[in-house]
Amino acid sequence: MTTWVLFVFSTSVWAISPYLQGDSVKGGNVQAAATAVESKLKAGGFKVVGKYFPKTLAGYGVVIATDEAMLDEVGSVGGNAILGAAIRVGVAADGSVAYTNPDYWYRAYFRKAFTKKEDAVKALQARLQDALGAGKGLGGDESAGNLANYRYMIGMERLDSPKNKLAEYGSFAEALKTVRDNLAKGAGKTAKIYEVVMPSRKLAVFGVAMNDGENSDGDWIKKIDMQNNIAGLPYEIYVVDKEVESPHGRFRIALAFPDVGMGQFMRISSLPNTILETMGTVAGVEKKSSGEAWQQ
Repeated sequence: MTTWVLFVFSTSVWAISPYLQGDSVKGGNVQAAATAVESKLKAGGFKVVGKYFPKTLAGYGVVIATDEAMLDEVGSVGGNAILGAAIRVGVAADGSVAYTNPDYWYRAYFRKAFTKKEDAVKALQARLQDALGAGKGLGGDESAGNLANYRYMIGMERLDSPKNKLAEYGSFAEALKTVRDNLAKGAGKTAKIYEVVMPSRKLAVFGVAMNDGENSDGDWIKKIDMQNNIAGLPYEIYVVDKEVESPHGRFRIALAFPDVGMGQFMRISSLPNTILETMGTVAGVEKKSSGEAWQQ
């Protein structure tokens, strides 16, 4: 009994990093590095759905891919788990590579369903390691127990925060069209990086580039000195049935960069509200201000 209790306790506090270091590719040019990673992903059976080079962050980029087997698992969990549809691989001009750690992100997105999906997560992780390499963990860490119900600190939002909801339409098709149309015209100074749509599940997720001045992705990620963890981008907006949602900034940014301290986060204290307004514009609602920041 004592051994079992200690085992359960140890797994709940086990530290997991959000990113894993991959094998380096030929450096010198971030676009060439991204192309090399894209080739590795395709050879490993992954589907590349987008690439992102933030406009104000020279030398860094992200390759976004999906995995058919994991999409089935994401779809079966449904709801907010659609955020787990994308696999993000960060690249830099020096050839360094780091990708999202499935064990970290799916604990956060699958929550109580993770135990049933753990074998699929491990299989995905093995395929990523075969394709990209299996280096050390990067970007800080969180315990397994914390990830299942993650929030940065008391009083802040979790994955399922009601504040995620931006708009509701008459049908999934209408909600999907609204987001697509607004991204196509650059609403809120945004651009679409990728989309993954599961019509039969009435689920969709879009990667969104934010290009509005000092709140642009390249600028805010530099303010918290997290450009080496570029695989935390891009931000998402998603559709669940008739609702358009986006993860709250105080959840999503903190989840992506768990080793950032409160002092660093205060450099972007207005960003969660800006994201809410920006994604609201993409969702087709009028701009509004909630006055929220990292500290209330």
